[in-house]
Amino acid sequence: MVQAYVLVQTEVGSSGKVAAAFSAMTGVMSASEVTGPYDLIVRIAADDLESLGEFVLDRIQTVEGITRTLTCTIVHG
Repeated sequence: MVQAYVLVQTEVGSSGKVAAAFSAMTGVMSASEVTGPYDLIVRIAADDLESLGEFVLDRIQTVEGITRTLTCTIVHG
């Protein structure tokens, strides 16, 4: 299993809606609203690196209200 943190920037006022959309997705371990340059930190899991990439491209980045993502694959933890 491969896990990653996805840092998410959203349109102004849409972080709650985006977090709720993530929380309903299978494969999302947590979705937390945060302060700073990103609005959400989402922890995801997939079977392998290829599936993780597909999850980010096909499911995470297609949620309405997202302006930018940064994926940080977990190497230890």
